[in-house]
Amino acid sequence: MPDTWHIVWHYMLTLYRQRWVLRDRRRLEAWQEKRIRRQVRSVRAQSAFYRAWWAERPEDAWRSYPVIDKSVMMEHLDQLNTARIGKQEAMELAVEAERTREFTPTIGEVTVGLSSGTSGHRGLFLVSRRERLAWAGTVLAKILPGPLLGRHRIAFFLRANSNLYGSVGSRRIQFQFYDLLDPIEEHVARLCGQQPSLLVAPASMLRLLADMKRAGRLPLHPQKLVSVAEVLDPLDRRIIEGAFGQPVHQVYQCTEGFLAATCAHGTLHLNEDIVYVQKEYVDRDAGRFVPILTDFSRTTQPIVRYRLNDLLTERREPCPCGSPLTAIERIEGRCDDIFAFRAAGGDRLIPIFPDFITRALLAASPEITAYHAVLHAPDRLVVALEIDDTCRDAAQAAVVKSLQALCERTGTVLPAVDFEAYRHVSGERKLRRVERRFTLDSEWVLECNKEREGKCALG
Repeated sequence: MPDTWHIVWHYMLTLYRQRWVLRDRRRLEAWQEKRIRRQVRSVRAQSAFYRAWWAERPEDAWRSYPVIDKSVMMEHLDQLNTARIGKQEAMELAVEAERTREFTPTIGEVTVGLSSGTSGHRGLFLVSRRERLAWAGTVLAKILPGPLLGRHRIAFFLRANSNLYGSVGSRRIQFQFYDLLDPIEEHVARLCGQQPSLLVAPASMLRLLADMKRAGRLPLHPQKLVSVAEVLDPLDRRIIEGAFGQPVHQVYQCTEGFLAATCAHGTLHLNEDIVYVQKEYVDRDAGRFVPILTDFSRTTQPIVRYRLNDLLTERREPCPCGSPLTAIERIEGRCDDIFAFRAAGGDRLIPIFPDFITRALLAASPEITAYHAVLHAPDRLVVALEIDDTCRDAAQAAVVKSLQALCERTGTVLPAVDFEAYRHVSGERKLRRVERRFTLDSEWVLECNKEREGKCALG
């Protein structure tokens, strides 16, 4: 079957599932269970790593199988993947593709890619031709601003291209990759020539383009905007939406899979039609959790009980779209970026979630147009602000006051706060508005939560 027909099939299959299979939560969960058990049987037969990792645990106990993470996956990739591809060969191929900026590396029919490695550990992903085409059909069904048979012009900004992304191109769909490392002037010229109907880019690039549009330097009117690869900060969302006069949609995609996308109402929903998500709560009352993934759509590099390093917050109100897929209020960022302030009257460290810091800074002054908060140690915080110099002193004083109020509410001691000018170049590194730059035990947040709740449960 030609590639185009594979894509069309999965596009139609995704729409069919959304309309008929995913009508209510109970039907969704029964449908997931069948596919996960089938996936477990297949993976056990094909992957030497998982066969040993799961030992003799029965198939119906898959929810309690031991968890893996990126470090375990990369250590055992040779035995984990089912295409018998060696980690060293794949890594060399992916690194060479990044060096030459020629993003077409394959081993046989398997596409090889490299994650951006914001956590300090770069990860490989292996995707078969069948999986690549299924991904393309699913993505198009979830993000295109119109029907597949219409004509679409997609502008896609990312640090590295891939055969995976290029799969979406066809006679009716013009796909152009924009390398974040290229100069912004080149991007503007290409965008003006292409006039994309769908603009997909990291939040920092969308913000830069929004600033240029507000300044009258970018005559662009896309039908749909999609933020990818970075956390979409409320401040950036407001400015981007104001400049383009439309909502910003989101795609939550990482090395481990296509995990979530926004519906027509702009609500981010987990893609539970291709992946099962268990919730390891770090703050159950607020709905904050770390996702543990089981992907029942991939077999080349199986993802079963894989703990991400991300922190998500559930949406409390049901989405008007009526979908039974779990709605997400916000992707807060990485667990590694949860701040640790000292408890008042002691040396114990208390977790302060990124959203708390964001809210405190945005509440301090409406004149702040960008920020970057970096915790270098429990007693040293550096805040970079983009703000007019005439407002800077007042805004900095207001930031300290707002952070002090946060510390009083959380029973913590405010670190020494230093200020500096804001600087971020899109493409150099992923934008992280709230960042912790010292290491704590990986189980620290969960242990803090266990102490508070008496347990840490999976939902």
